[in-house]
Amino acid sequence: MTTDFMPAAMRKSGTLLRVAALALAFGAVAGCDTVSDLFTSDDKTVLPGKRLSVMELGSALEVDPDVAEDLIILPKPYANESWPQPGGTPDNANYHLAAPGPLNRLWSVSAGAGSARVAQLTASPIIADGKIFLLDARSTARAFDKTTGKSLWATDLVPEGEDDDEGRGGGVAFDNGRIFVVTGFGTAHALDAGSGAVAWTQTLGEPFRAAPTANGGRVFAVTADNQTIAFAQETGEVLWRHRGIVESAGVLSSTSPAVSGSVVVVPYSSGELVALRVANGTAVWSDSLTRTGNLTSLSELNDIAGRPVIDRDRVFAISHSGRMVSIDLRTGERAWTRDIGGVQTPWVAGDYLFLITNDQELLALSRRDGRIRWITRMPRWKKPGSKSGPIIWSGPVLVSDRLLLVSSTGDAASVSPYTGEVLGRIDLPDGALIAPVVADETVYVLTDDAALLALK
Repeated sequence: MTTDFMPAAMRKSGTLLRVAALALAFGAVAGCDTVSDLFTSDDKTVLPGKRLSVMELGSALEVDPDVAEDLIILPKPYANESWPQPGGTPDNANYHLAAPGPLNRLWSVSAGAGSARVAQLTASPIIADGKIFLLDARSTARAFDKTTGKSLWATDLVPEGEDDDEGRGGGVAFDNGRIFVVTGFGTAHALDAGSGAVAWTQTLGEPFRAAPTANGGRVFAVTADNQTIAFAQETGEVLWRHRGIVESAGVLSSTSPAVSGSVVVVPYSSGELVALRVANGTAVWSDSLTRTGNLTSLSELNDIAGRPVIDRDRVFAISHSGRMVSIDLRTGERAWTRDIGGVQTPWVAGDYLFLITNDQELLALSRRDGRIRWITRMPRWKKPGSKSGPIIWSGPVLVSDRLLLVSSTGDAASVSPYTGEVLGRIDLPDGALIAPVVADETVYVLTDDAALLALK
């Protein structure tokens, strides 16, 4: 615990897989309505989840008895002013953020086009310069006032002659007063953060699979055919490319590269994890997070759909097929490996990692050696008896001594990072497949039908 403990808060289209969320209509609602507190459990409706024994879990993952009673100590929460990259920071390591409860709904607005039969909402919102920026499911970049939710501008980035529901993938990042956007149409753009005016456009032809990372005068983005492209922020010039192994199938996801110093770590849908020189794209090292011998074609997908995290010269990454690793950033040597599969970004804080697995198990692992401290099974099925109606959880995000997660069925849950106990829940207006983002002690949630909520 911290010194100052704060009391508690698939679809299938071609070869892209995604879990379908609810499609409830939701209009703009302004105001300051109180919602059930994420940090307390006063609500009599308790989310059905608890810390389970190995026998109850019935899974291959087990709590390590040698660390089961270890005290989890986390850094103190801090108030971050912005969330300028898809993963919060260029290295995707955010540690312990502050947003003390009780949480009230400050506002909720419609943020453009949500997921539909073809178009899908996959990109995380970003927050910078007093604004929230996002790319909706029809490739329109949008800006909202961070405090009020007021729409500030919208820029349509669909190329002439293209259908606006065909541009799956892409996302946004912020640096040096500009918004950098890549789209599923194979275009990259720089937009003025204040007005949304386009400063430059590059047409590459190959769709971008996910959001870029902008840092140090460069923009790093990955295409659907596993190319990493580095653009100059000022002009849009292509500085270098790196080609990974082409993979025909992948998970429709919100991954992005991680940047630390002179190295960018790139996740590919082939299961390759590659460290490249920021300056010229030269490979420093590479690894493969593939795992063979899985029983189904779905479990054979090798995609690294969650963002890699760089923390204190270690790289942490997880693949869908069932491989999680800790790698030395400088040498590429593995520090440890675990047979764990997931599509969400691990959250690093102190000496622990927190993550959600493909089986919707929330884990706390030792950062040092990957041993499991606790396991909590989150609700996995709408109808547990028949195991139908899968529920997908996204997150976690560590905020004021609570792990926050959102689900494809419209729940937001808070879980103790110290014990794995489920502490409380709130209802969202729709399902959410994008993890919450946090800035200025406020939690922002983007639902699958593009409702943008601010909770503080």
